[in-house]
Amino acid sequence: MSSDAAHEVWLLMSDLVLDNQRRREVSDATGMTFGRTRAIRRVARRPMSMGELAAVLGIDPPNATTLVAELEDQGFVRRRPHPTDGRAKVVEATRKGKELARRAEAILATPPARLSELPDEHLATLLRILEMVR
Repeated sequence: MSSDAAHEVWLLMSDLVLDNQRRREVSDATGMTFGRTRAIRRVARRPMSMGELAAVLGIDPPNATTLVAELEDQGFVRRRPHPTDGRAKVVEATRKGKELARRAEAILATPPARLSELPDEHLATLLRILEMVR
């Protein structure tokens, strides 16, 4: 496959994802910014240190501290001592946070209608191709 074809495929895949983002829908459903919801979704998957969370979100550690404090005040996350590093804290989702994460994930996992309409054999082929480039 030529680089021109790879370029065209990449642009089509990017357009498909970007044109079908569910950020606004997630924000409307949760009543908070997508960025805050993203933080809750990450710690709902697995507890992580403040430093890990900052890195995953691509924000500075002081901003992560402020974000976590606000989410903690709202009851979505809690901080606890790190099991092996006495200087660090681990952030985990509360029951309320996990429920919000489940709602957001359900919205984000809904494929575009045109993708869902493809025949199963086409979807299987697309899945195999995407797994090869992942």
